[in-house]
Amino acid sequence: MGKPIVYGAEYSVYVRIVRLVLAEKGIDYELVPVDVFAAEGIPAWYFEHHPFGRIPAFCYDGFRLFETNAIARYIDEAFEGPALQPADARGRARMGQIIGMLDAYGYRAMVWDVAVERLEKAEPDSALIAGGLAQAETVLKVLRSLKPQGPWLLGDQLTLADLHAAPIIAYFVKVTQGRDLLARFADIRDWYTRVADRASFTRTEKVA
Repeated sequence: MGKPIVYGAEYSVYVRIVRLVLAEKGIDYELVPVDVFAAEGIPAWYFEHHPFGRIPAFCYDGFRLFETNAIARYIDEAFEGPALQPADARGRARMGQIIGMLDAYGYRAMVWDVAVERLEKAEPDSALIAGGLAQAETVLKVLRSLKPQGPWLLGDQLTLADLHAAPIIAYFVKVTQGRDLLARFADIRDWYTRVADRASFTRTEKVA
């Protein structure tokens, strides 16, 4: 059957989520570079894998998928390795809620409005950053309120929620304002430190 193939770029938060899932499951894979920001544009062949030209996309044994959440769940359910989804319905619902919240309210604010704006713009938009930080604070408050006792976001089991949240937080804390805000939420800061110490996190870090 060969290896699973992930299409995307190392810089992508969502590509990293899929790579983290594969790493935690102990699955060898091939990363085929696709740079959606390349000057020459998205390669024409890639639209066969993702009709909207986003990353990541995934292929294994002729089975193609796009959308990070679908890919992550498929990998967890189709391959051997530690289970990354709760066994109970409420746990899976909470996991889905956290992932959905991060996609809807966390990613844009934390990654683009704060980190990218601060790191990559010659003249950062202070109002955009302020709005992003306000939204990020709400996201962190909700994560804190939902997190039970235990090392991970759902308690004692590392799940797809942890692997979804960590790359977003990793980008956010590239800037001082992100680190300072995270430091105000000690339990979420400590959770992030535990994730960042995992071998999978180190292996999927973008090489400068």
